[in-house]
Amino acid sequence: MSLSGKVAIVTGASRGIGKGIALQLGEAGATVYITGRTVQSHAGAPAPGSLNETAQEVERRGGKCIPVACDHSLDSDIDSLFERARGVPFWKLPPTFWDEVNNVGLRNHYICSVKAAQLMTERKSGLIINVSSIGGLTYLFNVPYGVGKAACDRMAADCAVELKKHKVAFVSLWPGAVKTELVKKYVLDPMEARKKAGGSGDDGDLERSASRKAEVVENMFANGETVEFSGKCVVALAKDPNIMKKSGRVLLTGELGSEYSLVDIDGRQHLGIRSVKELLKQGGWTKTAEYIPQFLAIPRFVVNAYFGRF
Repeated sequence: MSLSGKVAIVTGASRGIGKGIALQLGEAGATVYITGRTVQSHAGAPAPGSLNETAQEVERRGGKCIPVACDHSLDSDIDSLFERARGVPFWKLPPTFWDEVNNVGLRNHYICSVKAAQLMTERKSGLIINVSSIGGLTYLFNVPYGVGKAACDRMAADCAVELKKHKVAFVSLWPGAVKTELVKKYVLDPMEARKKAGGSGDDGDLERSASRKAEVVENMFANGETVEFSGKCVVALAKDPNIMKKSGRVLLTGELGSEYSLVDIDGRQHLGIRSVKELLKQGGWTKTAEYIPQFLAIPRFVVNAYFGRF
């Protein structure tokens, strides 16, 4: 089933998960409008990638893509956010940091959802997806980030109630560990990792940091998702004739991969954060994981209880 004749809008598609979603939608036949701040690559960009590069790749895959320059947060800078906020407690951050994170995240999600709903409700058809994360369930990075992600999940649930009679679905998507350009720069690069921890980045620091890097890579990203796996999930959801049954829910990419029999572009399957097999792999118990069946998963109520949610 092709998405030919369908129109999609993907925000933040210069790089990362947004880019991966745009590429997969275009490859599936949809006409894709992409937005972002970086129209052309330049030396001062926080990471490689640009709208034009994404559009060109979509076109190379046979799709149609229209890049639209759009600054979703006039005063935020992604590189600055990573430099300033990684692991910093909320009382040491300026209160304006809330706006920097949630104007580009939460507020932008809401505004784009309003505009999309205005078009979709008239046609009695459509799908809106908030890209969220497990940060909506447990602490991750910092307080404004977690609050914003939890709100994105609740936005999907509440908007779905009002959109149901118009046959428009609204879901929240949780990718797993994704090897985005920024993750490669700030997590996988040993020099950058050491500098962020307050080190000098010299040879001694580099050796110790390289050891930490190896552990992070093995436990989290050796089996991580590419940025296009989320795109494969979005395409599968867009093609699902029973998508309304999922409306209002938090959907995990790993579980969608199993449901729709999706394979990542590097040939690997992903099982999601509730998968016992996947958890063992990320914990370094790869040999033990080989003997665990793929269907064995931790029940959702157990996950909620563990993280103190009800």
